[in-house]
Amino acid sequence: MKTLTEELELVDLLESIEITDVKDLVVYNDDFNTFEHVINTLIKVCAHSNEQAEQCTWLIHFKGKCAVKTGSYEELNPMREAICEAGIDAKIM
Repeated sequence: MKTLTEELELVDLLESIEITDVKDLVVYNDDFNTFEHVINTLIKVCAHSNEQAEQCTWLIHFKGKCAVKTGSYEELNPMREAICEAGIDAKIM
C-alpha cells in the first residue's frame, strides 16, 4: 500500500508529464504560397482572427517559420494535415 506522500509524488509526476506533452504546430516559409492563401488557411484551419493570421504570416515570411498553434499532438495533427493539404509546409514540434 502506498503512503499519501508517495501518491502525491505520483500525481506530481503525471502532471509534469502532461505539461511536457504540449507541442507546437509550426508553419514554414516557401516561395510558392501567397500571403493571402496562408492567411486564409490559418483562419480556416486554426480558427485564427484575421489579425492573428496576418501576424503569423509576416513572421513566417521574415523568420522562415512560426508556431501558429500549441496543444497536444492529437489536437494539432488534423490541423497540420489540413495545412499540408493546402500546399503549405507544417510540422508538429
